[in-house]
Amino acid sequence: MEYSKLVAVTGLPGLFELINSKTDGAIVRSLEDKTTRFVSSRVHNFSHLESIEVYSTGENVNLVDVLNAMGKASEKLPDEKDASAVKKYFQKVYPEMDFDRVYVSDMKKMVKWFEVLKKNNVEIKLSETPEEEPEKQEVIAAESPAKKPAAKKDTPKKSTAKKKAS
Repeated sequence: MEYSKLVAVTGLPGLFELINSKTDGAIVRSLEDKTTRFVSSRVHNFSHLESIEVYSTGENVNLVDVLNAMGKASEKLPDEKDASAVKKYFQKVYPEMDFDRVYVSDMKKMVKWFEVLKKNNVEIKLSETPEEEPEKQEVIAAESPAKKPAAKKDTPKKSTAKKKAS
């Protein structure tokens, strides 16, 4: 299972693996009970774990940075129901976190997600994107207007009208 395929779904607890996306939603598999289901995008929003950022005292950091710090920490994971223990845990494990803007409920969610990821042996890392691809896209975008043929003007067909008149 790849970290890049994992999503959080609003209104549903836990994490999900994105199996397939459709125009009106997605087919996801729960990491906790392995059930597969369709989730409508009309009711729920999807957040890729790779795109989630956490407020810090400097610039925002990706969730991967916080989860990796949790993995390297010698501290035992707190009980996610104890708000003060969760906050103290993050003050030791990731002191750069902006505790004024990151809610304790979000910290609890990070603890729960970390447990689920470890239980499922998910390697916590961002997917690597080659540096060359964006450059190729820029070059293609720059060349495409020049290669575009000129638009043809619609002209009414006069040949049929002339033939009838003759």
